[in-house]
Amino acid sequence: MPAKLVLKSDPKTARERLKVIIRARSFGLGEVTLVSGRKSHFYFNLKPTMLDPEGAALIAQLVLDALAEEKIDYIGGLEMGAVPIAGAIAAFSALAGKPIPAFFVRKQPKEHGAKLAIEGLAPSETLHGKRVAVIEDVTTTGGSAMKALAAAKDAGAVIALILTIVDRQEGAAEAFATAGLPFRALFTADEFLRG
Repeated sequence: MPAKLVLKSDPKTARERLKVIIRARSFGLGEVTLVSGRKSHFYFNLKPTMLDPEGAALIAQLVLDALAEEKIDYIGGLEMGAVPIAGAIAAFSALAGKPIPAFFVRKQPKEHGAKLAIEGLAPSETLHGKRVAVIEDVTTTGGSAMKALAAAKDAGAVIALILTIVDRQEGAAEAFATAGLPFRALFTADEFLRG
């Protein structure tokens, strides 16, 4: 029988545990080509952490802690990276008694059915006038988050915050600051590169 998951009530302890999981499951050294086409000597593939039971729970807990002072109506981001995070956050927010519904933005709208760019909203729901947090797994230049927030803005949302699990520190913070968009990261690449 698997061990029962016990969440860390102290955010510092939860953050340290999540860092251990990311290092073990999602961080590596070696040359890779990033989505932007640039080469890098390290990588983060957060899917093994986001889909790990404890990793998903800790991400949701820490994101909800980071959003505690914000008035957020919805949380979402670009497929694929934001989907598992947004789902975990929505579930944990309900368990905490402060539900935050989730959505995700397709890279390309479906060519059949409802042909939606934004998924997860019921027919009677809209992002119009809603305060939205855009979530991302790994941020490099901020391009993926910008695509998601553009779609949310087109749907009438007010972008309250962009939040990432790991900031690679390769221009996203500066791009968001230039655009006047609040940005937070749970971790920076430097924290993993330092050892």
